[in-house]
Amino acid sequence: MRVVMFGYQTWGHRTLQALLDSEHDVVLVVTHPKSEHAYEKIWSDSVAELAEANGVPVVIRNRPDDEELFQRLKEADADIIVANNWRTWIPPRIFSLPRHGTLNVHDSLLPKYAGFSPLIWALINGEPEVGVTAHLMDDELDAGDIVVQRAVTVGPTDTTTDLFHKTVDLIAPVTIGALDQIASGQTEFTRQDRSQASFFHKRAEEDIRINWDWPADVLERLIRAQSAPYPAAFTFHKGKRLEVLSAVVSEGRYGGTPGRIFYREGDGVVIVAGADARTGRNHGLAITRVRTEEGHEMGATEYFTSMGGYLSSRP
Repeated sequence: MRVVMFGYQTWGHRTLQALLDSEHDVVLVVTHPKSEHAYEKIWSDSVAELAEANGVPVVIRNRPDDEELFQRLKEADADIIVANNWRTWIPPRIFSLPRHGTLNVHDSLLPKYAGFSPLIWALINGEPEVGVTAHLMDDELDAGDIVVQRAVTVGPTDTTTDLFHKTVDLIAPVTIGALDQIASGQTEFTRQDRSQASFFHKRAEEDIRINWDWPADVLERLIRAQSAPYPAAFTFHKGKRLEVLSAVVSEGRYGGTPGRIFYREGDGVVIVAGADARTGRNHGLAITRVRTEEGHEMGATEYFTSMGGYLSSRP
């Protein structure tokens, strides 16, 4: 099939490479300009450079809503558009233009975790699986019929970086598998159960601020979710920002006020956590490694030279 590809960052790069390696013919690539957004500088393999290296025409846009691009797409005479990690709305006149419409490849198990940063949100929420879904695009974001979906298990110590590497390897088989079904003439696919749908926003600074009212197990997952190269989860100690690089749920149960720097346990320092910590039924968060405002990394037992005092969400 003649394919136009919309994509960005490593997800788009992997999709384009899969298409180039397939029997399908990539006739045009549309991608975003480089961005200085913290999350968009991560996994930033260039779709434009890959396309140009393979002689495929490239159009760079923030939004695909201008007449010039529409004319280029009409001239491309594509059988299908394939999109992965396209960051802005694609209007109906574009996604319905090709003979087979538009196949969107999304890194979640739709209908859950539509929208942005699905791996991070899924890890924070303790999901047992993550994955990749190829679905046909319709008027509602990430809501069209599912053509192919594949899942991988979330391990007990997995970080978002681990999950990225697990799921990015699914892009090629999911994308090409879906295209092969469509090319074979199949037209009936799996409708999404919209009662199970959830939609998440882009990650921002506020989303990595530690709230000590959260239970320790959720905070431990937040810290794994914000593993390098993502911006680290942070708190404040004595008015200064303190990034938490690693932590585990404490073995013991600790009562008191959320955020209290309480007790050395193993290689960590336990912080009281959970809105109902006063009951004494909660495990704490045992911080094991931190980075100071000045950029110094060290073990928590080295940083916290004495117990007492509080960590807080604000300076």
